[in-house]
Amino acid sequence: MYRYTYLFVFFFLAACGSPGPKGYDIHEGDIVFQSLPHCPLVDTIEGMTESPYSHCGIVERKNGDWYVIEAIGPVRETDIGSWIEHGRLGYFRAYRLRSDLATQAPKIIASALSYLGRPYDIHYEFDDSKIYCSELVYKAIDRATGAKVGKIQRIGDLNWRPYGAFIISIEDPVPVDRELITPRALSEAPELTEVYETPP
Repeated sequence: MYRYTYLFVFFFLAACGSPGPKGYDIHEGDIVFQSLPHCPLVDTIEGMTESPYSHCGIVERKNGDWYVIEAIGPVRETDIGSWIEHGRLGYFRAYRLRSDLATQAPKIIASALSYLGRPYDIHYEFDDSKIYCSELVYKAIDRATGAKVGKIQRIGDLNWRPYGAFIISIEDPVPVDRELITPRALSEAPELTEVYETPP
């Protein structure tokens, strides 16, 4: 009898897991975007891109619960509740890849996980020694599917001048020819469709 009780509890817990935010029909492989708490770096990212998005990650299902693979500090897996809480006012939006790419979510997840522990790239370069949030998403999708999701831009083409002093405190002179992928550029990719926004 105890054996059957144990099996029932095991399968019940496995089936329940973490439901994710209410009203969000969460799927593995979704790309989630948020605004981080204000600081000079966050304000620079949002101001340069003229967007509320300063952070993003990839949704993963793990042991029945939902996580976000993100590059914030080292690349890591964060349970989705904690991920939402570290955003500004708990606000976020979720986007879904078009169907032919969404079916490859397990490969995309595996690609993103290959970067676990990689340090954060404060210089926003495109090499693999360090990595930033939107670069993680872009490379995970590209290396798993071959799709280039989002427009690559030059720092010089963004609204960097009002934030020049802060950028120079990190790297002097301002690397205007450096190419990068921003959270805003990812969110505007035609391969993505918005599927959820935190209610007001």
